[in-house]
Amino acid sequence: MNIDLTGQTTAVIGAGNGIGRAIANAFLESGSHILALDRDADALEDFRRVSPEKITCSVVDIGDYASLQSVSDDLADGIDHLICSAAIGSGKTGFPFWNLNPSDWESVLEVTLMGTVNSVHAFATALLKGETKRKSVLLISSVAGQIGSQTDPPYSASKAAVINFAQCAAKDFASYGVRVNAMSPGMVKTDLNESVWAASKESADQSYEEWAQEKIGKISPLARWQTPEEFGAMAVFLASEHGKNITGQTINIDGGQVMHS
Repeated sequence: MNIDLTGQTTAVIGAGNGIGRAIANAFLESGSHILALDRDADALEDFRRVSPEKITCSVVDIGDYASLQSVSDDLADGIDHLICSAAIGSGKTGFPFWNLNPSDWESVLEVTLMGTVNSVHAFATALLKGETKRKSVLLISSVAGQIGSQTDPPYSASKAAVINFAQCAAKDFASYGVRVNAMSPGMVKTDLNESVWAASKESADQSYEEWAQEKIGKISPLARWQTPEEFGAMAVFLASEHGKNITGQTINIDGGQVMHS
């Protein structure tokens, strides 16, 4: 299947690393111009060098709504697609949740939930410029947002809220033809995933690779890790004509970890 997004512009928030970077690469390979946003200036510059003529970078903190709004206001021609991928965890482990303090929730909610809300608010006007029937928004959630993960309750609750917000936004954007979906990664070897191991009791006795292999065998029916590139491929599909009737959905790429019956 050949998907051509030439002439379209995709804003990717969290494009510097991990899943966000993989999604930005996938849209780039499909011909889209990329507006890459991240707070990591070095990572953005590294990405920009891949295709300087097709990648525009902006260093922003998604907790700063005014800075996001400023970037959006400068887009005279608007954007076609918005991807929100930035998130953080608490850096601590639940089991039970009262091992954490309520104050451990604040930064996670500010970035993972409110950063996503800030992003969609800021770029709504840019999305509604020009012809809107082919436009889309994709919010990166997590399987943790569907199963009440005890590993990091603040992260889990934030991602659940992201799914609900995607449904609300899908309803509001529908009359304009703009589609909004959420995508939930399962187990992916990213810096965020490794931080979960580092905060766990097992890190004293197991290497990250040993811990990861044991965990994936326990929780995934397919017993294999997902890769960032898989999310890039799905993101492009959802943004394309092939996804024109998909909105308000949460797409799980998780090796069967979450099954609804």
